[in-house]
Amino acid sequence: MSTHAREQLRDIIAAYVANLTTTSTRVYRNHPYVVTEAQLPCLFIYTTGDEMLPEYSSPARQHVREMEVIIEGRAQAKSDVDETLDDIGLEVETAIAAHTTLAGAAHFIEYQGCEVEIDAEHSVPTGIIRMTFTVRYEILVTAPGTPLLGG
Repeated sequence: MSTHAREQLRDIIAAYVANLTTTSTRVYRNHPYVVTEAQLPCLFIYTTGDEMLPEYSSPARQHVREMEVIIEGRAQAKSDVDETLDDIGLEVETAIAAHTTLAGAAHFIEYQGCEVEIDAEHSVPTGIIRMTFTVRYEILVTAPGTPLLGG
């Protein structure tokens, strides 16, 4: 069975942010979970949902959708955590800006904003930068596993 277009788009995004200077290959394609000190700094990539845009869609044939993607950077909460989180944000935003149509699988990916916080409730206090992006993509109703070429 093929994978949904959402999963394919997350995989493309993950490929673009793999091997960044700060997070290296520690990129996880799922919702965040408690991480060990050895896994930091890292990125989590996940979606919070999508919606069909009826003004651009033909309900019986094709859907144009907008999906919210979160790229969450985490780093150990040391004295320089704010700088580390800003470095992660800079690297992620730069990598995504270089690939605005996600290899032609989307109409666009666009930065919406970020939130920064410290999570001190676990064994490894962690700084978090949660960046939100909107991805507009298109599928046939009969083939939700095949993103139509965008851009």
